[in-house]
Amino acid sequence: MLNKDFHAVLQKEVFQALARCADNLSLESYLVGGFVRDHILGGVKAKDIDVVTVGSGIELAKAVQKQLPGTQAVQQFKSYGTAMVKWRDISLEFVGARKESYSQNSRNPKVTQGTLEDDQNRRDFTINALAVSLNRKDKGTLIDPFNGLDDLQNGIIRTPLEPTVTYSDDPLRMLRAIRFATQLNFKIEDKSIVAIKKNAHRIGIISKERIVDELHKILLTTKPSSGFLMLEQNDLLEGILPELIQLKGIDEIEGKSHKDNFYHTLEVVDNISQHTENLWLRWAALLHDIGKAPTKKFHPKIGWTFHGHEFVGSKMVHKLFKRLKMPLNEKMKYVQKLVMLSSRPIIIAEDIVTDAAVRRLVFDAGEILEDLITLCEADITTKNPDRFKRYRNNFKIVRKKIKEVEKRDRIRNFQPPVTGEVIMNHFNLRPCKEIGMIKEAIKEAILEGEIPNEYNAAFALMIKKGSEIGLEAYGE
Repeated sequence: MLNKDFHAVLQKEVFQALARCADNLSLESYLVGGFVRDHILGGVKAKDIDVVTVGSGIELAKAVQKQLPGTQAVQQFKSYGTAMVKWRDISLEFVGARKESYSQNSRNPKVTQGTLEDDQNRRDFTINALAVSLNRKDKGTLIDPFNGLDDLQNGIIRTPLEPTVTYSDDPLRMLRAIRFATQLNFKIEDKSIVAIKKNAHRIGIISKERIVDELHKILLTTKPSSGFLMLEQNDLLEGILPELIQLKGIDEIEGKSHKDNFYHTLEVVDNISQHTENLWLRWAALLHDIGKAPTKKFHPKIGWTFHGHEFVGSKMVHKLFKRLKMPLNEKMKYVQKLVMLSSRPIIIAEDIVTDAAVRRLVFDAGEILEDLITLCEADITTKNPDRFKRYRNNFKIVRKKIKEVEKRDRIRNFQPPVTGEVIMNHFNLRPCKEIGMIKEAIKEAILEGEIPNEYNAAFALMIKKGSEIGLEAYGE
């Protein structure tokens, strides 16, 4: 049974137009999928509406487009028998009811025309196979052949048909099952877990873009660790992000051990998810320690070390993004830079906070400074309450120092007050290494606090450094 709220929704203009057009064309038509699921779960105002019709989805889309004023032109996908209509902030997708059959080496099915029952059979999960009639004779009637309503109420992810067949036919459904379980805080039923493990190797036939889309959605949930743990436990993560799997485990030699960096990473991702919706900052949290596996070494006197793991990890980010066909643009560079700098604020927070150290951090981090501090605060996963409190307080001191230094010295993204052109004109130089030496000396002096970040002090130092390397002022 549908609640009163759902019936009220069906009275809205867009659904009235859908129902009117379906009846005028004598087409059995139904709302299906996520819109139905989300409204039953809690009245979520979904903007994507899927309509299945026993007949031509394209014909129905054209009719609806004429009924809704201000609607954009119908987008047709004739090879799939689907069409898209955009009206205001709503996307309506139309498809003719169909049967699907799959080959072993592709997730792209052979499609033939079918009934509503055929269409519900092809759906991935029972909670997505719910259909609500749009036709006048039985408008608002829920068609639920697989007890999807019960699964919604009980928080279960279950396939309409035999799970082994469902996951083998389209292995992307394995990731979707884990994603929905993470988003909705549902449980994947036991038979499906067995089927997913059995078919985990088939994830290789799925395009990298589709895989990454599901990873994005898992990362943007309230508790991403749930999804990544399910990926790991069901043998899927190894084939997608082996860099994370390599962090798993604790080694012990001579009574000295290190923390499990896999579970630590997932904790960091959950921590940062409480403070930001920035997808790429969450990616940085997920990848911030991937350099620890290749840099791990044991030294009898000091125990386990991971020297240079930030640098190695930042290089690994590029390879990982390239392998998964993720953007190799500013988004990737942003994640790389965060990984590269991920230990810097921690080191400052643990030591005496000097102005020089803060100036260097502000200069090197530039525009990502706030995100970097947020990442480092999320990296505090100690279970010792005194240590946790001390680290958090230290970061408060760092944040305060950053504000003070920035206000006074204007360091972020600064360029030395004396330009290369000024140096060339003063010493009558062509472009040469000496110009770079002087500029570097000025930059270092400002960062170390030896001179203020202003022109006159920088110009005086330029003359001094020029004299030290044998340069004479032009005209002297």
